[in-house]
Amino acid sequence: MSNRLDYLKKSDKLLSRSKQERLVMDGSLLQWLKSPALLRKLGREQLHKVAEELRADLIKFVSQTGGHFSSNLGTVELSVALHYVFNTPEDRLVWDVGHQTYVHKMLTGRYEQMSTLRQKSGISGFPKRDESVYDAFGTAHSSTSISAALGMALGAKHMGSERKSVAIIGDGALTAGMAYEALNNAGAVDCNLLVILNDNDMSISPPVGALNNYLKQLMQGRFYANAKELGKSLLKNAPPLFAIAKHLEQQTQELVNHNTIFEKMGFQYTGPIDGHNLDLLIDTLKSLKERKGPQFLHVVTQKGKGYLNAEIDPIAYHGPSQFDPSVGIISTKKPSKPTYTQIFGKWLCDMAAHDSRLVAITPAMREGSGMVQYSQRFPDRYFDVGIAEQHAVTFAAGLACEGLKPVVAIYSTFLQRGYDQLIHDVALQNLPVMFALDRAGIVGPDGPTHAGLYDIAFTRCIPNMSIICPSDESECRQLLSSAYLHDGPVTVRYPRGAGTGVSVEDTLEPLPWGRAKLRHRGAGLALLAFGPLLQAALQIGEQYGFTVVDMRWAKPLDLDMVSTIAQSHKGLITLEDGSTAGGAGSAVLEACQQMSLNVQTLCLGFGDTFTEHGDHSELLKHYKLDVHGIQAKIMQQWPDLFEENLRKSRLAA
Repeated sequence: MSNRLDYLKKSDKLLSRSKQERLVMDGSLLQWLKSPALLRKLGREQLHKVAEELRADLIKFVSQTGGHFSSNLGTVELSVALHYVFNTPEDRLVWDVGHQTYVHKMLTGRYEQMSTLRQKSGISGFPKRDESVYDAFGTAHSSTSISAALGMALGAKHMGSERKSVAIIGDGALTAGMAYEALNNAGAVDCNLLVILNDNDMSISPPVGALNNYLKQLMQGRFYANAKELGKSLLKNAPPLFAIAKHLEQQTQELVNHNTIFEKMGFQYTGPIDGHNLDLLIDTLKSLKERKGPQFLHVVTQKGKGYLNAEIDPIAYHGPSQFDPSVGIISTKKPSKPTYTQIFGKWLCDMAAHDSRLVAITPAMREGSGMVQYSQRFPDRYFDVGIAEQHAVTFAAGLACEGLKPVVAIYSTFLQRGYDQLIHDVALQNLPVMFALDRAGIVGPDGPTHAGLYDIAFTRCIPNMSIICPSDESECRQLLSSAYLHDGPVTVRYPRGAGTGVSVEDTLEPLPWGRAKLRHRGAGLALLAFGPLLQAALQIGEQYGFTVVDMRWAKPLDLDMVSTIAQSHKGLITLEDGSTAGGAGSAVLEACQQMSLNVQTLCLGFGDTFTEHGDHSELLKHYKLDVHGIQAKIMQQWPDLFEENLRKSRLAA
């Protein structure tokens, strides 16, 4: 706590009072706002100007760096109001998911760092506790805010503190079960907690489910409330009519906006209110700040507010790369190499046309997982379950029990949230559920929360599970077919972005199950590659005369290939874009031990540390998994053998 107070005192002294006043008069408010403490010194008119400047600069910054765009445009006024009313960082703000916190960052001393957003050594695109004292809780996965804020509220009570705890949740995050677990807990305990629902009628994909319909009914209640106030003013001078109207009001209230689900869970419900009306937000938050017990504020915002293109198409502008604000994200560039996501989307449609048993499931990631075309062509076999990964996995298991062939399209990092269901509901019953794991490996600007580094390790230890690691686009399509035809649970992991540019045939023919492929025959050392790092292995193998094997499967491992290579080489190097602890390299070590093969092995991948955010190629270089980094590690392990092979290769050339 003392660090937070010291930070505030330091921020307040950064500018003299006279210079503060000059900057306000000159219109450079954001240059002056080094902390929320300074924001709280402004009048209402100046706050409106701050909001205008924030929205304009947000468009400027994100168009230069890329990042989450439409969600942040929708929370400008809410962010200003929260920091104006609450005594941050002493009061805790917990942002759900965290991809709508760019304005929060701009108001909390990071305005001048926004040009480094999501870049290596720059600021994160999500809240991060070690980045700022104002980031009360690190987030990037959805539906955690209420649980964390409740813990903070009860922690403050235990310590005798009067500080406030606020959870800001939205973008479909209320569809996840964890949010309801927290609401259920919070409504039954004595705590001062404020939950703000930022209701923008959106997640990343279009909203789905009964909750979305319920919130629409609450919106209808807002119009009812307005009509009620108008009726009071018109009928107050006609007592008989007023009495009749009062009776009708009581009956209507039961149908429309009385005893909401949140009130029944123990919260005092307020709303819905306009989330872009800054004065209304401030007045409402000030009132709620003084109330005791669990409070629930329903705020209605527009995703993409203030930038017409994003207002019209908030999905397209959810997370764009760099773009020209005057034009938008429409690109005139020639089509680049297809991404792995596009390869999957095309395969999914082709296999669905071939096999009517195929059903596809996504946890609110239709666009990100490449399923838009499939959802349009096969709507009866497409299921968006909302942000509910646990439900998605068990739901797929139920479909498989009825003879269907479920394909769960899910990011590697999000499968972690359905781990118990993966073990008990799918693997234990050996059900044929296929998991298409997008964003395997490092993901670049999104950083450690979205990195798919652990799926090999956490699935390899599960009985009945199989793990497939394609090395390029063509192999990815064929191995998707192999996985689909397998009678048991299987994952196919592939990275974000484009592949190598190899030609891809529209075939549904599978590759032989569990078989690796020798890609370059050499001597001395052998590189066993699992996935896209095969390309680096081939460059090294061809240059230095080493053997290179495309392993394809992390489980089942091709034991015949491993045995043959281990007995004919002096050393093995395993390469994987995942965690080395429990990963594919560990599988090779275990296999060699079981087969009593005494061969020196170097396992390369990501070590026992969380990766940072930044450009994909920069990160590979940083973690020494680019060509030069791999070469250096091999040379360090086998210096004499490395030089000998290099000499032989030069003589042969």
